[in-house]
Parts: sequence; C-alpha cells; structure tokens
Amino acid sequence: MKVCIAIPIYNEAKAIGDIVEAIRARRLDVVVIDDGSSDGGGVIAQAKGAAVITHEGRKGKGVSLQDGFGYIVRHGYDGVITMDGDGQHAVEDLEGFLKKAEQFPQDIVAGTRMDQCANMPWLRRTTNRFMSWLISLVCKQNIPDTQCGYRYISRAILQQIQLTCKDFEIESEVLIQASRRGFRVHAAPVKTIYRDEKSKINPLRDTIRFFIYISKEFFRR
Repeated sequence: MKVCIAIPIYNEAKAIGDIVEAIRARRLDVVVIDDGSSDGGGVIAQAKGAAVITHEGRKGKGVSLQDGFGYIVRHGYDGVITMDGDGQHAVEDLEGFLKKAEQFPQDIVAGTRMDQCANMPWLRRTTNRFMSWLISLVCKQNIPDTQCGYRYISRAILQQIQLTCKDFEIESEVLIQASRRGFRVHAAPVKTIYRDEKSKINPLRDTIRFFIYISKEFFRR
C-alpha cells in the first residue's frame, strides 16, 4: 500500500522535526499542513523531509485536513494516516495502523486510547466516552474513541465524502459521512503521550460548535 502521513500543525516547532524525522526513517511519505504558524514549524518539517502546504493565516484544523486530503488524492496514495503535530501520537504505532489498513484497505482504522486511558485526564476521558457513544449512535456502528485524530482513511472514502467543517469537529464529520456511505470503522489501540502542551481546543467555543454540528447530523439520520 502507498500511504502518506498527514500532519496539521500550528506552532509545533518543538515537536514536528522529530516526528517527521522518525516517520521518514520508516520510509513513509509525510505532508505537513502549516496553518499559519509563526514559529517556523513548516520550515523545520520541510528540512526533515516533509512536503509542506502553507497557510498564510490560521484557517483551522478542518481546513488543514481538507488540504492534506486533497494532496493525498492528487498524488495517488491509497490512503492517509492523520497524526497530531504536538508529539501526543507515538510514531511507533504506525506499524499497527499499516497492518490493520492492509486488512481493511477501503475503510477507516481509528485509533483508540480507551483501553489504556489511566493517564488521560478524568474530564477528557469522560467527555470522550460520551461523545463516542453519541457519534457511534449517529454512525450506527460502535466506535470506541471518536475523538482520536490518529487514524487511517482510505482514498475511496476521501473521494466520496464532501467535508465542510473548518475546525476540530471535522474528525466526527469524517466518521459520519463515511459511515453513511457504507464504510466501516475499525479500531486500533494507540498510546497517547501527555506532556505540558496547551490544548488548542477552546472549551466553550469548540464544544458549542461540536454540538451544533452533531445536532444537525443526528436529526438528518
């Protein structure tokens, strides 16, 4: 399989170089979408061997992922694995994704942290479980961790779905649209590394945006 790793970043200069270097050491291609960073993260990623798409200003994670997906389709990859650029996703978990993707090359393989979530903050763990239950209901299939951005998505899905979400809710939108087109979502256990990084999710704004989106999708079933 020809798979590319897509990583959206916003001011992740501290971590992105090591991530790209570790991925390239595994002979995998990487595209980094630099969403208007001011710390030179895109330059660092390019120096380490990544293709880089640059936004002049910040557009949001959803727009960044859409640009990355467009790159995947244009360059003829069989699928994409999305990762965060802050070091929370372990590069060594890529092997598990690739093995699972070879079993289910047309579907989604979604990372799940819920088997090993002892180090996950309590509020985040509780929120993830609730959201995963809600989105699984809309998708009509069980997805243990719908909030994990570490996942494989096939080219077939990328060519069929039409994404509109501009920020973090895009990860739910991908699952819902793919499920409605008959694709399955398979789980792969992943580690999550919690450091002292500050979350880029705005608790109030992004929660409101998520519930507006999911409410529309729920009543569209």
